[in-house]
Amino acid sequence: MVISSHTKEEVFNILSVIPDPEIPVVNIFEMGMLRDVLISDKGYEIILTPTYSGCPAMGVIEQDIKMALAANGVFPVTVNLVYDPAWTTDWMSEVAKQKLKIYGIAPPLHSSCNQDIFANNIIKCPRCQSGDTVLLSRFGSTACKSLYKCNDCKEPFEYFKCH
Repeated sequence: MVISSHTKEEVFNILSVIPDPEIPVVNIFEMGMLRDVLISDKGYEIILTPTYSGCPAMGVIEQDIKMALAANGVFPVTVNLVYDPAWTTDWMSEVAKQKLKIYGIAPPLHSSCNQDIFANNIIKCPRCQSGDTVLLSRFGSTACKSLYKCNDCKEPFEYFKCH
């Protein structure tokens, strides 16, 4: 079998521009979903961990990976979804958290879910930074976010739940 001659670093660079389809301001590398690139005599294996086990964006992400690599002459490619260990917000880069905030999504408060986010934590509004916010729904537009409202600027916003 003939495989292309791209390095692991080159493949990571190609894949690091693929956006998360549900949050297009961050990419799969910044989100920590892109776990590894394995190169063998069988080709390139891309290791991904979804943010949630039932994440509906994974099919789109897998196709985006295959298209980006094919466009750059990387072949053959397989995409392997790995669920153990489970994805955690610990894997999100600080750049991703800042991009979420600028986009209007409050980033996770802490690096792990040892605490109940719905208990004594103040979720600050990403628009006006007020701590006077209220939880409207434990689920936002996706399972990984919850919906809040700021009582100062009156704007709704989503919070990326830590897990």
